[in-house]
Amino acid sequence: MTGPDSLDPRNWLRAASRLFGRLPQMPVRMGKLPDAPAIPVRDPWVGDPQAGARILKGEYAVEGTARPLDAAQWGGEGAAVWAASAHGFLWLRELRAVGSDAARMKARALASAWIAGAGRNAPGAVAVTGRADVLGNRVSQLLSHWDFLAESADDAFRAAVMAQVVEDARALAAALPAEQMDARAFAALRGLAVAGVALPGAEAYLARAMRFLDQEIARQVLPDGGHVERSPAALLAVLQDLLEIRGLLGAVRQEAPETLAAAIDRIAPALAALRHGDGGPALFNGARDELMAPLTAAFAQAASRARAAQRLPEMGFQRLAAGRTVLVIDTGAPAGKGLDRLAHAGTLAFEMSIGRDRLIVNCGAAPAATATWRDALRATAAHSTLVIADVNSSELKGDGLGRRPEQVSVQRHEANGAHWLDASHDGWKKPFGAIHRRRLYLGESGEDVRGEDSIEAATPQPYAIRFHLHPTVDASLQQDGSGVLLRTPSGIGFVLRAEGAKLALEESIYAGGAEPRRSEQVVLSGTPDDGPCLVKWAISKLG
Repeated sequence: MTGPDSLDPRNWLRAASRLFGRLPQMPVRMGKLPDAPAIPVRDPWVGDPQAGARILKGEYAVEGTARPLDAAQWGGEGAAVWAASAHGFLWLRELRAVGSDAARMKARALASAWIAGAGRNAPGAVAVTGRADVLGNRVSQLLSHWDFLAESADDAFRAAVMAQVVEDARALAAALPAEQMDARAFAALRGLAVAGVALPGAEAYLARAMRFLDQEIARQVLPDGGHVERSPAALLAVLQDLLEIRGLLGAVRQEAPETLAAAIDRIAPALAALRHGDGGPALFNGARDELMAPLTAAFAQAASRARAAQRLPEMGFQRLAAGRTVLVIDTGAPAGKGLDRLAHAGTLAFEMSIGRDRLIVNCGAAPAATATWRDALRATAAHSTLVIADVNSSELKGDGLGRRPEQVSVQRHEANGAHWLDASHDGWKKPFGAIHRRRLYLGESGEDVRGEDSIEAATPQPYAIRFHLHPTVDASLQQDGSGVLLRTPSGIGFVLRAEGAKLALEESIYAGGAEPRRSEQVVLSGTPDDGPCLVKWAISKLG
């Protein structure tokens, strides 16, 4: 049935624009199937040999979730993130890091089975295998690991791999512009650029990728260098793709557009703002410890000497740094609809590190896990912030967020090396008519952190303020119960004290690393009988 909106000429023009945008600028004529890439390309990102060794044993781990890497089971149902990585052939990078003949044979066996149809025909896989970002990753991996995977193989295997590359590259060119408006669009553009450089007679693919690059940068890379998804992981992925595209242009002696260079220059200090002293990322919105090595490699390739930004007003994060102490605070509204598929309900959460030691953290993320485990880590209670009545500050849904904070305000002041931050959000306005306000202070030495959490509501609400501790932190209650002693791996001692709430030391879990680890959390809690929430707390160095 034709609705009135379909008769609107503006809608017709938009549809026509999308249709013509999907048509390549010119047909790509490669003649007969290439025997090998015309120009060698190399994956600039080093794999993990331990992950590769695990693949040799039949198991592939993606962002903390391991599943059997059997092509017949590469489904997408309930494991879309894992399936996208598997069908994108990102395991090739890990096997190459092993570098053995056994790893090479395993790679060939997996590729052969998938090309023969076992992988793409697995239940639930169809929706994943032809997605633009998955096509882009698969094209990139097959071409950039050609020498490891196919160069010494027999003619039949090389022909099968190259036929798959050509088929995927054509499908990718037709799929652009990518429907996804998030970071995955850059993976698609990077994949098409790889095809345009490596395949003989396919220069139009590179031109097509560059045709859409500027609009994606404008749409996704914020003026402060952050990313619209508000995730350190997504921001790193975008930087990696842009760096790779820049390298591909250099390989064919094409000058990189100014927009590409400017985006890289903006992203580097923004990403640095979201790092701790150990080089790893702050665990917000899907970030995990395993990004530490890729972060280091990306900064090296970016060749940026810019200092870490202290404010990311558009992305919605603040970095407070004094002495050896770093605090990273989420002070932004959640990502918008269509950009929030992996968003967490962690508004006003913070993380704290001293030198290379993490002290206060969020619990991490498991975007490739089952919905129950994934959402448990997305919940407000899994973050170092306040939660009212065990209700999330943003409503968690399978495809993103429902109810969420609409107004998040922040004011920041600095004087004589000390920092003050005053922030609030209205995420509980609809269910409770409540506003959460958090004030933070970081002294000049970095050894004095103070905070105040309050709930502005017509009636008192039950609450819990959580400080999740890194699993390497040793914690113990003081004998009088007035505080918690905290000792970092470096032997530095701190004490966390509070007034206005009941203080307890409870179990927690840390899912930021390769495997979940037991940890602890300091919990400050109160009930409606205690009156309005106004809790003052401090973390100070001992001695």
